[in-house]
Amino acid sequence: MNALTTPTRSASVPSPFGERLRHWRQRRRLSQLDLAHVADVSTRHLSYVETGRASPSRDMVLRLVDRLDIPLRERNALLEAAGYAPMYRERPLEAPDMTPAREAVQRILTCHEPWPALAMDRHWNLVMANRMVPPLMAGAAPALLQGPINVLRLSLHPEGLAPRIANLHQWREHLFERLRQQIHATGDETLAALLAELKGYPESLGSEAVSLPGEHHGVLMPFQFNTGHGVLNLVSTTTVFGSPVDITLQELALETFFPADEASAELLRGLATQI
Repeated sequence: MNALTTPTRSASVPSPFGERLRHWRQRRRLSQLDLAHVADVSTRHLSYVETGRASPSRDMVLRLVDRLDIPLRERNALLEAAGYAPMYRERPLEAPDMTPAREAVQRILTCHEPWPALAMDRHWNLVMANRMVPPLMAGAAPALLQGPINVLRLSLHPEGLAPRIANLHQWREHLFERLRQQIHATGDETLAALLAELKGYPESLGSEAVSLPGEHHGVLMPFQFNTGHGVLNLVSTTTVFGSPVDITLQELALETFFPADEASAELLRGLATQI
């Protein structure tokens, strides 16, 4: 008999792996035929795997999760659901053997001064920051500054930085879209709950938007922040580690801000001399 098409489970017994696989296939908006084609497996066998009538080999599991672009954390969960050992390690950034990675992140943040830069985990909790970030967080409610500091909550909460964001509506919608994309990519329920919480915050906090020099044309989203010395006009980029094999590193994101005009650059340079 052909092992690829011979049922090895009762069709009435649900398969944790099959359920998870179907969930991710549907999240990626792929049919069984689509996934079977890119994973080089028969549609019939893929159907058996999803219904629990056949067990996938470890090689097949790895091929499927790769074609579905599933995050490393969930790849481990799928491997375990299929009866195999997890493949990817998860170590805290403070672990001794993570010292080179931790030092690399700190070097990037420090070298970015006098512009603000920070590192966040998968739930937008602050992990590390350069010395330009704390002054911008000053004035927020103490409860929002207790660890772990959630960057999104701190930014959009009415007792956080929201009253000082000049283009709050625009920045809020930008963050919501980023969060929605992350939820779609990861299926993370904690992020979904965070999005629901943030949507409940008031939009109008008395801050008047600064006129923008035209539209951002979908290329760069400005972040306009009121300080005691004037308005900072910033743009940001997000950096992630390339080809990580550690879950913590895959989920780490570096947010680096740049001045959008010379006045903002001078303001930041002046602030750096006072720290």
